[in-house]
Amino acid sequence: MHTYANEALAQADVLDAERKSGATIGKLHGVVVTIKDVISYKNHPVSAASNILKGFHSIYNSTAVERLLAEGAIIIGSNNCDEFAMGSSNENSAYGVTRNMIDENLVPGGSSGGSAVAVQANLCMVSLGSDTGGSVRQPADFCGIVGMKPTYGRISRHGLIAYGSSFDQIGVLARNVEDAALVLSVIAGADDFDSTVSSLPVPDYYSAIHQPADKKPVVGYFRQTLQHEGLDEEIKASHFYFIDQLKTDGYEVKELDFDLIDYIVPAYYILTTAEASSNLSRYDGIRYGHQSQPIKQELTEFYSANRSSGFGKEVQRRIMLGTFVLSAGYYDAYYTKAQQVRRKLYEQIKLVFSEIDVLIMPVSPTTAFRIGEKSNNPVEMYIADIYTVFANLVGIPALSIPLFQHSNGLPFGPQLMTKHFDELSLLRLGNDWMKTYKTN
Repeated sequence: MHTYANEALAQADVLDAERKSGATIGKLHGVVVTIKDVISYKNHPVSAASNILKGFHSIYNSTAVERLLAEGAIIIGSNNCDEFAMGSSNENSAYGVTRNMIDENLVPGGSSGGSAVAVQANLCMVSLGSDTGGSVRQPADFCGIVGMKPTYGRISRHGLIAYGSSFDQIGVLARNVEDAALVLSVIAGADDFDSTVSSLPVPDYYSAIHQPADKKPVVGYFRQTLQHEGLDEEIKASHFYFIDQLKTDGYEVKELDFDLIDYIVPAYYILTTAEASSNLSRYDGIRYGHQSQPIKQELTEFYSANRSSGFGKEVQRRIMLGTFVLSAGYYDAYYTKAQQVRRKLYEQIKLVFSEIDVLIMPVSPTTAFRIGEKSNNPVEMYIADIYTVFANLVGIPALSIPLFQHSNGLPFGPQLMTKHFDELSLLRLGNDWMKTYKTN
């Protein structure tokens, strides 16, 4: 979307000189990185793929970018995404659709679709995305790469344009788990600019994932997730075959009941749209955002004109839904109930991880679908998030790994989840399974 060729080459020259001089080099020395267009990079465009922020340049670095640069990474550009990270296909962008490199008629997934394709096409080594309900893991799955969403609070959100503040988390897209682990070890950790970030120490994930675990983890899966009527039959069969392989290889695998699956997507969209309604209220043409015309009318009409021309249809839809569920007379019926469901899910996942070490489920009900296939049915698009939004609702880390290939030639794989702040077990297992079970 935006490329920084000249300054990237200049930075490469500086790094070459440092290395030749014998100076200590950073952990990401010369690693070529791209960032999603919701992550701030000082003096560079950041627009959340929206006309409301067209032409805006960030005045500071996000914490994640600051840490990348400090370790010698080279940022070569920013990637297209769904507007304000609202979408599952990368079709909701002021810059147009992003296309899957496997087949240009297919979506790459969303909302971090541009970041996924950049890695998929070898335009960069790794990319930073954001994950509010699967926006790193699902495009990684559709593009056949690795997608890592850490625990909520593991990475600072300072400099990340907000969608749903209690859900948003910066994540990593890479070609392998080792690269994702290395980047995570650099950008994670405490930050004075983000009061929600964890102060827990950050392990050296890259080194630690190569050390064997003390014992084989206990693996679990929810029966209802693999028997869901919307799940592609071949994806279902591959997951059951994989479970059988794990049992054969000495893993203890437990089938668990999970009777809240039908509440996940409604609760997620009620809560995230409510937060979006609040977060995006600042884009009114005066505090932030473009002005469609000079102020010549009532202030309310002025705001309406700016937002109608600046925001795309999907963002408008979610703002309106969020405003509705927060309105008098509906707050308790929708927002409060959704918060209660979220709390119940949180309590249940604590119990689940008292029995097992890692939870597996599909990333998406289908492989990558055709551009335009779901555009006229937003509900169908939302329901496709059924397997990914769970990790964001409860704040646990999740990793998608591309182990399988569908008969249609498209990649897919399982999603692994562990308890809060246990990214190390997640990455170690993902790395082992990629090397042991990857079929294509």
